[in-house]
Amino acid sequence: MAAVPLCLEPRLEPRLASLLGAEDLLHTLVDALGSPLNVVLPDQIAENAERFHATYCRHRLSGQVFFAHKANRSSALVRRLAATDAAVDVASLGELQHALGAGFTPDRIMATGPKTPEFLWLAARTGVTINVDSDTELDDLAAVVRGHRLPRVQILLRLSAFEATSGVTVLTRTSRFGSPVGELDSLLDTVERHGDAVELTGIGYHLDTTSLDEKAVALEGCIRALDACRSRGLRPRAVDIGGGFGVNYLADGEQWERYTSALTNAVLGRRPPMTWRGHGYGLRNEAGTLRGSLGLYPAHRPVAAERYLDELLSRPAPSLGGRPLATLLLENLCDLFTEPGRALVDQCGLVLARVLEVRRTDAGEHLVRLGMKADDVSLEEHGVLMDPVVITREGAPAAVGGEPVGVYLAGSLCLEADLITRRMVLLPRLPRPGDLLAFANTAGYCMDFRSSRAQHQPVARAVAVWQEAGSWRWCLDEVYWPPMCPGGQP
Repeated sequence: MAAVPLCLEPRLEPRLASLLGAEDLLHTLVDALGSPLNVVLPDQIAENAERFHATYCRHRLSGQVFFAHKANRSSALVRRLAATDAAVDVASLGELQHALGAGFTPDRIMATGPKTPEFLWLAARTGVTINVDSDTELDDLAAVVRGHRLPRVQILLRLSAFEATSGVTVLTRTSRFGSPVGELDSLLDTVERHGDAVELTGIGYHLDTTSLDEKAVALEGCIRALDACRSRGLRPRAVDIGGGFGVNYLADGEQWERYTSALTNAVLGRRPPMTWRGHGYGLRNEAGTLRGSLGLYPAHRPVAAERYLDELLSRPAPSLGGRPLATLLLENLCDLFTEPGRALVDQCGLVLARVLEVRRTDAGEHLVRLGMKADDVSLEEHGVLMDPVVITREGAPAAVGGEPVGVYLAGSLCLEADLITRRMVLLPRLPRPGDLLAFANTAGYCMDFRSSRAQHQPVARAVAVWQEAGSWRWCLDEVYWPPMCPGGQP
């Protein structure tokens, strides 16, 4: 019995939907620059940043939105963001150099993540704020500042391992980033010892979770940590709540529920397989019992991005009088720092790939081979499931048999594992060689985070596109600058 493919339609906002409708332009770009091709929308990142700022204003909070640069390496996106009021979070020496070169001044840059000596040196030399993970990192930073006779560096202390102090017990999950909050006193001792080299300006956390409860506990813990700092005469003025605000990838929540339910039944053998060779995305069938856990991103998330931030700030803090977390930040005269990555590049780009071959497997399945590798659009790596959009060349002869069809998408590497999708995707018709498939809304981690030159195949080039006087304009990503925005203004 053949599997019945299920649709997972991508959510498209007007700007990205309009670009997908410009089929002739997309074919022209791939003809000129090759397959795969990354296409980014710089104006969208500016709009997304404004949505986050509007949430700050709704709660009467001041502070800064730091784009987590690691989500996308595009120069156009970073340069466009530099022309707004937003800031940038850099997690490597290269990202710091890129941000400085894109127009960000040091007061709008925060250095996070694991730090090499060179990264610490440039961060201290330029005077960016440094988010410190440990005593050791603080010692290393102080040595750089003293050794080079630099001005004091502004720092934030990143904490972890928070625990609710009232009500239902909630523990934040273990993180490799930050010092356990139970070690705060020792950490503050180190801050005081290095008072000539560093100035404590904030407390923060980074949690790899979608749980509002865990993040609320961490934010409460940071507010309590402020009191501990002030009792020592320190004057931190900001709380950094990191990223993890999420993206809503799918247009229809019912499609997502239907798909995950059907996948469970397929793993248990109650319906035909829906994936390549029965792949279970973390689920497995052990003698008729479902085991494991679903290793997929929750692709339908109506409460995501700035809406997620709004809900977090509206949460009551049980251990601090039950007042909303935003109110507590106001009462403590705290700036709010956020580090959205995926959420800030929501709807900011797509990856195009040319169809090279369409054939049947020995099991009778449709296999579509694309001019790309799996790491050129690492949807599977990040557990994001969406159907691509078929882009037909203008003037091409009409397709024969235009019925929706389920296909598997394979890459161009000489590896069995080079599958663009392990799930069968539903297309409106069987594509033909020369058609394009567009993977929409892939700017957050899925576009270039894992791209490689395996087997001497090139990585995707990138272009920036924007609308001007009702028409689409484009240039290479590396030559885009904000004055090229509509109306010629940054």
